Amino acid sequence: MTTRPEANSTTGATEEQWLTPKEICTRLQIPEQTFYQWRVKHIGPRAYRIGRHLRISRSDFNAWLSSRLET
Repeated sequence: MTTRPEANSTTGATEEQWLTPKEICTRLQIPEQTFYQWRVKHIGPRAYRIGRHLRISRSDFNAWLSSRLET
């Protein structure tokens, strides 16, 4: 049986998770067009272009969502 070193098990916990615009829209229950309008107006979550793909880090999305919390 092969065992994995402990370093590998901790690496997965700190690795960044990436979301697609479609995943963001599904979570927020909004049309994709709204997400892209927010990008144009610079009011949406920060996104990264990775090759031809647009991705949003989960930590950036959570921070953006927290900043939108109404009190």
